[in-house]
Amino acid sequence: MKNNVPSCIIELLRKFQHKLVPSVSLLLDMKTVLVLIALGHLFSVILISAYWRTHKKDRILSLFLVAKFTQGMAWLLIFLRSGIPDILTILLSNSLLFIGTSLETAAMLKMQQGFDRSAKWLYITLTVAAIMGFHIVVLFYNQENIRIAAASIVMILFMIFPAYFMIRSKHPSYIMKIIGMLYVWVIISLIGRTIAALSSDMQIGMYTPGIFQTLTLLSLFLIMFIGNIGFVLLLKEQVDTELVRLANYDDLTGVLNRRTFEEISRRMIAQHAAKREPLSLVLFDIDHFKQINDTYGHHIGDSALQQLAKHIGSLLRKEDSFSRYGGDEFAILLPRTDEDEADRLVEVFRQTTMQVFVLEMEGTLSISLGVVTLIPTEQSNLESIYKHCDTAMYAAKNNGRNAASRIQAAAM
Repeated sequence: MKNNVPSCIIELLRKFQHKLVPSVSLLLDMKTVLVLIALGHLFSVILISAYWRTHKKDRILSLFLVAKFTQGMAWLLIFLRSGIPDILTILLSNSLLFIGTSLETAAMLKMQQGFDRSAKWLYITLTVAAIMGFHIVVLFYNQENIRIAAASIVMILFMIFPAYFMIRSKHPSYIMKIIGMLYVWVIISLIGRTIAALSSDMQIGMYTPGIFQTLTLLSLFLIMFIGNIGFVLLLKEQVDTELVRLANYDDLTGVLNRRTFEEISRRMIAQHAAKREPLSLVLFDIDHFKQINDTYGHHIGDSALQQLAKHIGSLLRKEDSFSRYGGDEFAILLPRTDEDEADRLVEVFRQTTMQVFVLEMEGTLSISLGVVTLIPTEQSNLESIYKHCDTAMYAAKNNGRNAASRIQAAAM
């Protein structure tokens, strides 16, 4: 009796499960999913078009919009396959799908500055080769398994580069990493789809009910999801980054603006006061800058400011802060820098600036610098430090320009 108890319990549980829990089919209806994929692309076109109307000059957005429309038409043709000759729908729909996927990945890469001239020609070549190769397969080896394998290989080739770029980029965001990993998941599923399609002992197809069809449709739906949601998230991330840049950096020279520099400087002064460490502030401007503007025009003056900012920025350490304080006046905060090190850096700035050749004015630049070094206290404030440093800079100008002057630290 004891030996029969486990089998009785198992049998009872089976009957209970059979009566109360109906069997669930994981197989998806092909036409329903195709309609959802086609509508997903077309509604994306409608929504993005509303945004695009006020951003028509955005080439990346326009490229993505064309990609979504092309893909939507491809899936619509696949859905209408029963009413159109197979040879036409297979060739046209897959060609549109290849073009749409190529344009979509190009838009993704362009948004991340990963679509250079070589990448452009790579994708043009790959798209043309994919369409021609698929036509050859359909015309000479028109078997569903071979068509599925060929289409899967093309999609893999389109996705490898964006997946690698988003994961292996120098400074990838979390959004980029997640989208890159989703691309990898799709690539793996497409590799599995290719292997399954080429296996002689398996009967598979887009319209053949089975677990293969289910996994294929889920992969296709995920591709659409990554493209639509991923692009929107990356676009928002790009806009946020641009807003931060505009809020914190000078639009002409690309260095910190005055407000951001002052915030950083006040924080650094407080930190150095707590640790009793020295810091230095440097102010400088271009000698005879008004004469440059008057003689060559303000656009040449702007060019001089840009080249000078780029040059000085290349000489700074990672921890230094560099700002355009106003007009042609720049400020540099040198953390943990004593008088000797500050004087060495200032002299490097002065001497190397004389080698900055401004092509438009056929000459080089010179600068006058003022420097203050101190170990801040709790009473130290940026306004007082700046005032003393400004006095030192004008002393350098009064001494003939192209020079540096220092004011000894007092109570600041």
